[in-house]
Amino acid sequence: MRFSLLRATVVVATLATLGGAATVVAGSAGPEPTHRQDLERLRGDADALTALGVTGVQARLVLPDGTSQVATSGVADLPGKRPVPPDGHFRIASTAKSFVAVVALQLVGEGRLGLDDTVERWLPGLVRGNGNDGRRITVRQLLQHTSGMPDDFPDHASAEDYRRHRDDVHTPESLLARALKHPPAFPPGTAWRYSSTGFVLVDLIIERVTGRPWHEEVSSRIIKPLRLTGTSWPGRTPTLPEPHARAYQPFETPTLVDVTDQIVADPEGAIISTTRDLNTFFRALLGGRLLRPAQLAEMTRTMPIGPDFAELLPDTRYGLGLFERPLPCGGTYWSHGGGDGGYLTDSGVTADGRRSVVVSMSSVLGRAPEDHIRQQRAMDTLVGNALCGGE
Repeated sequence: MRFSLLRATVVVATLATLGGAATVVAGSAGPEPTHRQDLERLRGDADALTALGVTGVQARLVLPDGTSQVATSGVADLPGKRPVPPDGHFRIASTAKSFVAVVALQLVGEGRLGLDDTVERWLPGLVRGNGNDGRRITVRQLLQHTSGMPDDFPDHASAEDYRRHRDDVHTPESLLARALKHPPAFPPGTAWRYSSTGFVLVDLIIERVTGRPWHEEVSSRIIKPLRLTGTSWPGRTPTLPEPHARAYQPFETPTLVDVTDQIVADPEGAIISTTRDLNTFFRALLGGRLLRPAQLAEMTRTMPIGPDFAELLPDTRYGLGLFERPLPCGGTYWSHGGGDGGYLTDSGVTADGRRSVVVSMSSVLGRAPEDHIRQQRAMDTLVGNALCGGE
């Protein structure tokens, strides 16, 4: 699944399996009185997610004074019912699009890449077929999901399919070849539709501009400078570093299947991180530490999302690798969610980068769109309460 809960695979879990109240971890022996309400809300909202049937939740809130508060709920593994680790690793899936967009915009700021450069300029002849034409698609459109590029990513249709294909390796070129079997969703620049294939092209453009793999650029430009010690690109390694919660999903039956160990088809989606590191990244980004003002302004210049996402994320806009979403207390926040391989991530950071929250879940609710919307609304409540605080 490529970010959207509308495409998420079902996870069915009973409340009896989950059990237990949230565990709260603060940066000191106990929260300051002024932060106690934030902490209790975070704990309650984490519990609300497991009450819906999510197997495990960890949520980290960082306040303007740097205080970090963590609430965990549910279990890290169904057989042993271990508690969810407060700083566990997980695959961030499409949240990685914000990382890749930052690298592309840094190259723009250095004068090495133009947002209005065509795909053809950097990848001549690569995007052709069934009406897809790299001569008409720009870097800006790839980053903004207005390119019209179709998606056709491999996904596991059954438990047997997962066991047989979980170690399959998909190259960017093979993913692009699959996509080009389909016509474009629309002429470039005329509408908005989420396209992970578009970001695969951004990866390849970064490699052409720099002469290095995109993930090495992410590491040298973001991970190392920000000291994101829990963040890495695993390549063809199907496992996650410890600690981590196991990821589960059912396929053709309600029986939960452990799908933690696999090679994720989306190369960006394989990035592994923690709630601590993602908070650091988003706070640095909106705080102006990763991009020059002109490029941050480009990233946060938004347009309405398409109707396929609007039901799931109402009143949401999209910039260049970044969602802008409304806050219940007024104003907006910035985020990028992701979901793949049994893990779901959501996030939020205020416009000044001073208050942020990241939540990671290890299962997905329901087969129907309304189930996906129900889970998204619970995540929205957690993020909104965390960012609004006592307002």
